[in-house]
Amino acid sequence: GGRMTDTRRRVKVYTLNEDRQWDDRGTGHVSSCYVERLKGMSLLVRAESDGSLLLESKINPNTAYQKQQDTLIVWSEAENYDLALSFQEKAGCDEIWEKICQVQGKDPSVDITQDLVDESEEERFDDMSSPGLELPSCELSRLEEIAELVASSLPSPLRREKLALALENEGYIKKLLEIFHVCEDLENIEGLHHLYEIIKGIFLLNRTALFEVMFSEECIMDVIGCLEYDPSLSQSRKHREFLTKTAKFKEVIPISDPELKQKIHQTYRVQYIQDMVLPTPSVFEENMLSTLHSFIFFNKVEIVGMLQEDEKFLTDLFAQLTDEATDEEKRQELVNFLKEFCAFSQTLQPQNRDAFFKTLSNMGILPALEVILGMDDAQVRSAATDIFSYLVEYNPSMVREFVMQEAQQNDDDILLINLIIEHMICDTDPELGGAVLLMGLLRTLVDPENMLATANKTEKTEFLGFFYKHCMHVLTAPLLANTTEDKPSKDDFQTAQLLALILELLTFCVEHHTYHIKNYIINKDILRRVLVLMASKHAFLALCALRFKRKIIGLKDEFYNRYIMKSFLFEPVVKAFLNNGSRYNLMNSAIIEMFEFIRVEDIKSLTAHVIENYWKALEDVDYVQTFKGLKLRFEQQRERQDNPKLDSMRSILRNHRYRRDARTLEDEEEMWFNTDEDDMEDGEAVVPPSDKTKNDEDIMDPISKFMERKKLKESEEKEVLLKTNLSGRQSPSFKLSFSSGTKSNLTSQSSASNLPGSPGSPGSPGSPGSPGSVSKSTSQMAAITTKGGLVGLVDYPDDDEEDDEDEDKEETLPLSKKAKLESS
Repeated sequence: GGRMTDTRRRVKVYTLNEDRQWDDRGTGHVSSCYVERLKGMSLLVRAESDGSLLLESKINPNTAYQKQQDTLIVWSEAENYDLALSFQEKAGCDEIWEKICQVQGKDPSVDITQDLVDESEEERFDDMSSPGLELPSCELSRLEEIAELVASSLPSPLRREKLALALENEGYIKKLLEIFHVCEDLENIEGLHHLYEIIKGIFLLNRTALFEVMFSEECIMDVIGCLEYDPSLSQSRKHREFLTKTAKFKEVIPISDPELKQKIHQTYRVQYIQDMVLPTPSVFEENMLSTLHSFIFFNKVEIVGMLQEDEKFLTDLFAQLTDEATDEEKRQELVNFLKEFCAFSQTLQPQNRDAFFKTLSNMGILPALEVILGMDDAQVRSAATDIFSYLVEYNPSMVREFVMQEAQQNDDDILLINLIIEHMICDTDPELGGAVLLMGLLRTLVDPENMLATANKTEKTEFLGFFYKHCMHVLTAPLLANTTEDKPSKDDFQTAQLLALILELLTFCVEHHTYHIKNYIINKDILRRVLVLMASKHAFLALCALRFKRKIIGLKDEFYNRYIMKSFLFEPVVKAFLNNGSRYNLMNSAIIEMFEFIRVEDIKSLTAHVIENYWKALEDVDYVQTFKGLKLRFEQQRERQDNPKLDSMRSILRNHRYRRDARTLEDEEEMWFNTDEDDMEDGEAVVPPSDKTKNDEDIMDPISKFMERKKLKESEEKEVLLKTNLSGRQSPSFKLSFSSGTKSNLTSQSSASNLPGSPGSPGSPGSPGSPGSVSKSTSQMAAITTKGGLVGLVDYPDDDEEDDEDEDKEETLPLSKKAKLESS
């Protein structure tokens, strides 16, 4: 038992993936023992979490093991399968290293146990004549010779190996850097060009032992100096000047540990070399720089580890961040440091990241963020938002728990979540980049899919209860403020985008929150207010409103249905349908789809309500059979009330026909495309006509019936036009522009486009269409929540008076352009 708590043998196991990045396979304790099955001494690592075997690797007598940076042992287990053990302590690394050397009969003072040889015949012949590699003596006159030697050694593994050893053994790199100073003093450009080639070649040898020399405090700036003289450039680059003058190392909080300070400097500079100095490597060179990537990676892991353990450092950081007296510039530096620190943690593997966020949480990162989000400085707030997003993505439950606890002591208006909602609502960016990011985080926080259930209580009940009581009113305030009349009081593009974002979140709630949202919508008459937005001049917003209503109807919940009928909430939809006139666009399709859903699903209460109240307005629409079909349903319902026997017979037939499983949905939508609308009879459209259905949810607002009747008279003339315009127009053109990419879009289940559930509710908050007709906007939708990704809101293309070709073009415009089109 005592052994397992021994930190000396505590290791992490890494494997190298295809992208030449190290993946952490877990933390455990390493031992070496004889394994019968492998017939040899082997390295075993047992997981510290559950004792399972993370690694069982026979110490092969001729594998080359390398020891790097005192606490790493790296080797190739098989062709293209590299392993690394990263030890918590140097002592443990030394013990295991001795074991490996013992098995291979090597002296443990080496840092690589075998020459890395995969030589060809002639090389082997070569090798017999030359035991080691003789480097030319390191002097100015021989730089060209040295450069040629380095260049000629790179292609052959054996010669690379020999060159690397010779460079190590003779302290050659330091001698080269001395000549570099001489060349700079003499302005000997030719010599400097050779030095560039030599140093770049040494990088490509991919040897940690050489990197440790090159990246040491005394050498690194000279190495970077050599790399300024790229012969292919007419002008030398001023990298050193940048690193010493421009990129001042700011110690936002003094770091007491000199080793840590040096490691941070070193990592910054090496990263700079990787990103800025070395030219983009060719494919051949990419693999050769893998050791450089690993060097940076393991350095970062170490820095995060060391900072995390430095409690004084973190305590000071949080104290100064939240102190009113800290001046603005200093606070920016502190918050940017914290943001970097969180970004660094992304390179950590799960167990390290756990420890990292636990530490931050214990240090009080959430109350600190709350203080910072309340400050005036916009830059500071924006960095705080980024940090908040790391926390939410990492562990939404931690954030929820904090928010619920603080609610017991504080007023609603300073709750962390409400600060976040306010930042979203007050985003000044015309593209609403910040608001989109924040909406994504809110969605994650209110998403029951990632909530935990413990034995005694469920997070869902608790948190949603809290959210509807303390936060929902903050979120809906802009919506309610804007919908007091029969059309939106502010209808500029930015307001429309913000309301569309809010609606998107509310639509998500309708789908995922059941009774909380239902009580809220009915008590606050939310649907009526949302439907006012059907009158917006921005088609994307009107469609969001419609989509919200469609989501509600999709639930087939009689509570909602009674509310809709009692308040005559089909009125704004019918009105929008008639106002849309003869345009065959998204709005037309989405409205028809909603009525088609009611017909196909046979929602009796709504069918009766629509026919009794709106038949006059709809009876002349005959380019689709939807409304005639609804009327037929309505008449059959009437008949049935008089003749119950007939009813049971019918339902037997119908059930046979409508029982479909979700899988056949797409095929049926395909069938629909291939059917001529004129041949369709009632009952044949088993699913909503998806070629018309670009948008599958909806919402609108009632206006006095009296006004409506007057409108209907005027629009009867319009209807005549409508028929003549549309008669020849068939579905295939739409199929091309809208149903491409169905499968791929539906499978990438990002948090933004939740998949449709059962066929009974084809819609979903993130997908503009029903399952078979997802428009290209879906993939853009998915991108909204990605970090720093998309700015602006998805716009559903709306082909007002334009024809299909134009519409296709509009789809491919970048969002911001589309947005401008929309607002013009």
